[in-house]
Amino acid sequence: MAKTTLSTVPGRLSTGLDSPSAQAARRHRSALRSSPKPSVKAKAAANAPVRAVAANAPKKRGRRPAPVDAPAEEDEQLEAIQTPRGRKARHAANNPATKTWKIAEKASHPTSQDLYHWENQPIAIYPSAQGQGIFSGSCVVDVNNTSGFFPNQTNGVVAIYTLHTSAEETQEIAYSFDDGYTFTNYSANPVISINSTQIRDPKVIWHAPTERWVMVIAYSQEFVIGIYTSPNLKNWTHASNFPRHGLLGLQYECPNLIEVPMLTNSSLADPLDPSNYASENMYLLAISINPGAPLGGSITEYFPGSFNGTHFVPADAAARIADFGKDNYAGQWFYGIPPSEPQIGIAWASNWQYSQQVPTGQLEGFRSAILANTTTANSSLLYDYSTTVPSGALTLSMNLTNIPLVNGTGTANFTFLSSVTGESIRGGFFLGGDTPFWLDRGETRGFDNPFFTDKFSVMNLIDRDTRTTRVMVVIDRSILEVFLDNGLRSATANFFPRGSLDTCD
Repeated sequence: MAKTTLSTVPGRLSTGLDSPSAQAARRHRSALRSSPKPSVKAKAAANAPVRAVAANAPKKRGRRPAPVDAPAEEDEQLEAIQTPRGRKARHAANNPATKTWKIAEKASHPTSQDLYHWENQPIAIYPSAQGQGIFSGSCVVDVNNTSGFFPNQTNGVVAIYTLHTSAEETQEIAYSFDDGYTFTNYSANPVISINSTQIRDPKVIWHAPTERWVMVIAYSQEFVIGIYTSPNLKNWTHASNFPRHGLLGLQYECPNLIEVPMLTNSSLADPLDPSNYASENMYLLAISINPGAPLGGSITEYFPGSFNGTHFVPADAAARIADFGKDNYAGQWFYGIPPSEPQIGIAWASNWQYSQQVPTGQLEGFRSAILANTTTANSSLLYDYSTTVPSGALTLSMNLTNIPLVNGTGTANFTFLSSVTGESIRGGFFLGGDTPFWLDRGETRGFDNPFFTDKFSVMNLIDRDTRTTRVMVVIDRSILEVFLDNGLRSATANFFPRGSLDTCD
């Protein structure tokens, strides 16, 4: 029997970015599923600093694809923070003067109270000279005033980011007295300079056991993640390296290190109930690669493991891909969420193979309310939401129960289609074997590109104890995400129809 829930939420998936195709997909990578906890094999990380690339050395292949005459679709991310007042802020470096990717000249600043509604704020950070660019980084709240910037407050915000020039990439910091609305550049910048053109995207966290700030940063084309520590965000010491793990591609980018709760049983109906958390947490090290994804272009991979304040040791040698679609890249996790709680991140919903060529559209409007909740068995549900949900944003949930463990047959599918043009995006389960889940965006005709892969699939083994599986689908005007079995597997896919999708079957 399949239980299908179709709903929309006021403001759902409203990102406040420039177009639906440039939306950042909200990634609820809530907890590391593991039952039991994997054993950690002691594998020491290399401690030698990586070879610096001389400023006058022959320049390696650039950071981005060659510019083309198309709208800009991506920002450099300057990490998102949760401030003491509960406001979510995402700083993103961009170049608003150009329609194609060029050096990110400044850091923009959208904010949100709930991750659904976003409001653009004035430009947050400018580089100090013409021709410089601000690349990705992160922000932290310096509660204990370790930096000395905030003698009279406990909510000072410090941003650390890559300053890009033609000669070198260095790491700089800036500080804010007003929750990150305005910043002052540190007068003694840079805080890290190793004479390299390929070191970027610092992510900083506070490591309570050692009372130190910890940074992970990409030695991009050396395929190394460097780990640095600091007592004050100003003076940084190289601690160790995490070299050449997983898929290498052309370059590493946008590393993240986060502490996450572990689950004792991922089969529960509500696995994120705190009573299901294990006694110890684990760390995840996420690395984005571009190009080099199995499906082409850019993707994020991650490694669960342990971290002692200076060294990260992976639990095993496996490289886990964050998404079985193509449009989830350079995710950043919010700073300030207690490690005992599920962590929340935000990522680019696009792929560098076509991100600067996809069509754009107007900003989306508001969302509606709950539409339908029904239980079906060997039947179908058809719902026309063209008038009730003009934004086209809704969620659909399917729960499949009492699935035969042997000789199972059948399908459980969904289709979102346009009643005007006949275009559609669809997906579903084939019951039997490894119960594969499939997704097809090939029946939308608003964008054509040889790299715009239209079909995806992933194995989805049935839980033998519960004999159930479930999927949550989140769709907006030009983006669809699926989460299988509470997020054990997920996919993100952009789509560009000529006519609005307005019917669910």
